[in-house]
Amino acid sequence: MGAERVAVIGAGSWGTALVKPLSDLGHDVTLWGHRKDHIENVIKDRENKKYLPGFLLNDNVTPVSDLKEAVSGSSFIVMVVPSHVYREVFRHMLPYINKGATIVSAAKGIENKTLLTMTHVMDEELNAPEEYHLGVLSGPSFAKEVAAGIPTAVTAASKSKEAAQNIQKKFSTERFRVYASTDVVGVELGGALKNIVAIAAGICDGLGYGTNTRAALITRGLAEISRLGVKLGASPLTFSGLAGMGDLVLTCTGDLSRNRYVGLKLGQGMKLAAILEEMEMVAEGVKTTKSAWNLARKVGVEMPILDQIYEVIYNDKECSAAVRDLLARDLKHEIYV
Repeated sequence: MGAERVAVIGAGSWGTALVKPLSDLGHDVTLWGHRKDHIENVIKDRENKKYLPGFLLNDNVTPVSDLKEAVSGSSFIVMVVPSHVYREVFRHMLPYINKGATIVSAAKGIENKTLLTMTHVMDEELNAPEEYHLGVLSGPSFAKEVAAGIPTAVTAASKSKEAAQNIQKKFSTERFRVYASTDVVGVELGGALKNIVAIAAGICDGLGYGTNTRAALITRGLAEISRLGVKLGASPLTFSGLAGMGDLVLTCTGDLSRNRYVGLKLGQGMKLAAILEEMEMVAEGVKTTKSAWNLARKVGVEMPILDQIYEVIYNDKECSAAVRDLLARDLKHEIYV
């Protein structure tokens, strides 16, 4: 596959990391960030010292702060902006997007007001979404490790097999392996909902609980994610793959996880506002907790871990009380055969 003009929209750690495989494959990549002073520093240093220090950009990467400059003429666009500003940024991009372009969401969240995933947000904003190829990229992938070329595997999904394979080929290198899927709903929900379970895992670690607790939490968290996903049309098999179990294990156990960090500090008694104030980057799970809580109620899916994280984050419930109430629920069956 020949080199193409690619736009990466979002110059945080994850957007900057995804520039690595794209530019290694020879594509001409524009990296857009909304703050002009930040982008000027990236241009000067050839490095994103604010969000992903220690990794020089390839010569075929052009950092820009102008959306028109970033998007115009790009046949392949990767959206890596947080869910709460995704629609606004995408709306500003619309006049510059070429018909027939492939647009991939690498954001992991659910919009608070509409309860839509990011591909559904794009569906709503595009006048004729069928004229574009929309997709999603998700899986167990810390930005720092991707930028360092540490072997990583993720999943690319689009409604058509051909579009999914195009995204797969556009990103795949010897160090960044991409699997293809047509389960857009499952891949998106797996990426968004695992952040909530990661907050719960961090809380348990902050409270001093052990690996028994974490293993139980990951397993039952996956059960909740699968229930909601299947209700919304996803394949249950997706949640045993990279975008489900893979991403969940990474985010619940890895020290680089922002969402686990939020939970860790909550479990240690720190208030949410203070935690978020000291963080440079966005922990998507905080806002996604509200979206998922409302979505679960809307479609009638029971998600007890989600319920308790919602109470901790939005009603200031004590973490120890949340664990107690979770364990004190009526006994349930797991599997009857």
